[in-house]
Amino acid sequence: MRLKSNIWVAAYLRRCQTEGVFGAVRRRGAEEAGAVFVKVSLLDGHAMLYAPAPQTVYDDGRPVDRFFVPVAPQPLPDHTIEERLTKEIRFDPDAWIVETEDRAGRHFLELAKA
Repeated sequence: MRLKSNIWVAAYLRRCQTEGVFGAVRRRGAEEAGAVFVKVSLLDGHAMLYAPAPQTVYDDGRPVDRFFVPVAPQPLPDHTIEERLTKEIRFDPDAWIVETEDRAGRHFLELAKA
C-alpha cells in the first residue's frame, strides 16, 4: 500500500529541509491519493517541473514507491510551468503542488527509469 499523499508530502518537505532547501505546499490536494507535482524553482526565472510517472513504470516488487518524470529535459520559464500547473489542476482538482527553491536544481525525487 502506498503512503497517503499528505504523509508523503510532509516527509518530502522534511527531506528538503534537512538538505537546506526551502520547500512549501502551494496547493493541498486529496489527502489520501492526490497526484503530487513538484516545482523546483532555480531562482532565476526558470524552474523544473516533476510530474507523477505513468503507472506502467511501477514494479510489482515496489508498488509503494512514488516515481516522477521531468516535464521537460531542461528548465523552463516560470510562466510556462505555471500554465502547465493550471491545466493540471483543471484536469485533476485533487492534485498537490509542492514548490522548492534551489539554485542547483536539487529535487530529491526518485525518477522513473526510461
